[in-house]
Amino acid sequence: MKFSKWQGLGNDFIIVEPGKNSGTDFQGLAKRLCDRHFGIGADGVVTLRPLGGTAFEMRIFNADGSESEMCGNATRCVGLYIKQHKLAPGNVFGIHTPGGIIRPNVQENNTVRVDMGVPRLKRGEIPVAGEANRDALELPLQIGSRCFIGTAVSMGNPHVVIFVPNINTVKLADWGAKIECLDCFPNKTNVEFVEVISPQMVRMRVWERGCGITLACGSGSCATAVAGVLTGRTGRNVTILLDGGELQIEYSAADNHVYMTGPAREVFTGEYLERY
Repeated sequence: MKFSKWQGLGNDFIIVEPGKNSGTDFQGLAKRLCDRHFGIGADGVVTLRPLGGTAFEMRIFNADGSESEMCGNATRCVGLYIKQHKLAPGNVFGIHTPGGIIRPNVQENNTVRVDMGVPRLKRGEIPVAGEANRDALELPLQIGSRCFIGTAVSMGNPHVVIFVPNINTVKLADWGAKIECLDCFPNKTNVEFVEVISPQMVRMRVWERGCGITLACGSGSCATAVAGVLTGRTGRNVTILLDGGELQIEYSAADNHVYMTGPAREVFTGEYLERY
């Protein structure tokens, strides 16, 4: 099985084209492929299938074998993959995911600007337990004797954003794993802890559903920017400082879309030899 290894701010993916690997069960293989000791090593496996013209289908399988609705960092990698491998003309592509259609725009210097679409704020859309038409601002999250306050947002996949006074005191592995699986999140959730540095800059760390701690999360950065605007903590243009680098996020007042700009890079290509 031939593959291409990519990373976006340290969030790394194995990109494969199912058409070149007929009959392969990528979801079943994901745990083995993503294993950093016995496999290739990655946060997820991304499959890319052409739909005609500049449209493609993208599926994302997490390191634990579960499937995610979408992934912002993977979308940047896929956009640049399409461009560099000349799979379609132009610089803008329509990426069809279970979470909606995302449009990466390949720019200069391995940078990709992605139209991530409109954030979903109602409990029934995210989803969060409770009345479907209500939002999920000021959401109480009880972990033992500790109560966090979160803002839930969907960017095609579920997130809960928790603002904290000091990011360095966050017990990410402990708190993130427990919040991901709270009963109020029927499909589980990604968890972002965020310290506001200024209205134009925040520091974010992420616990990703199905992966654990990762160096960056594109959709989580978008959810963080939306939560910052909704709670009055940030402006509509914000720099997100992640463990793996920086993303620029714009929550546009003109069309209510969220735009993410950041790097992507192909690390290596290879052939997976283990029989499957």
